[in-house]
Amino acid sequence: MVKSRHREIASALIIDTRGRFLLQQRDQVPGIAQPGKIGLFGGHREEGETYLECVVREIYEEVGYFTLPDRFEHLVSYNGTEFDIDGDTIRSEFFVARDIPSDELNVTEGSLLVVEPDQLATIEHKLAPSARFAMKALAGRIPPLERQQKRD
Repeated sequence: MVKSRHREIASALIIDTRGRFLLQQRDQVPGIAQPGKIGLFGGHREEGETYLECVVREIYEEVGYFTLPDRFEHLVSYNGTEFDIDGDTIRSEFFVARDIPSDELNVTEGSLLVVEPDQLATIEHKLAPSARFAMKALAGRIPPLERQQKRD
């Protein structure tokens, strides 16, 4: 029997200076979550680290651009069943970082996918579940009651 795990994650919707979404096209390799899907930049929280500290560190590690903590807006929390691993649980904090210069990024995991806001519907089926959840929150399509329940 496999023991269930609990993960703690912080990630960000990154929006560039032209209002485009800067997303991560995940590598197509075994052993990573959601291979080949489109996701957000971010990752696992280290012990003693706040979720904000985590997202600042992860974004810097994954795109090579340092963004000050006060540039991140908290978007939504999720605390519940893992998005893509049956039996596991996750707490995930989602942030938004705006006005990030896309030409200054150096992506180290996956590749950069630049998406115009009016093109989001065409890639929605390719989004990793966590990215889809964050996009819905940004668009205001997650009812406030559900947001609160997920946070508990």
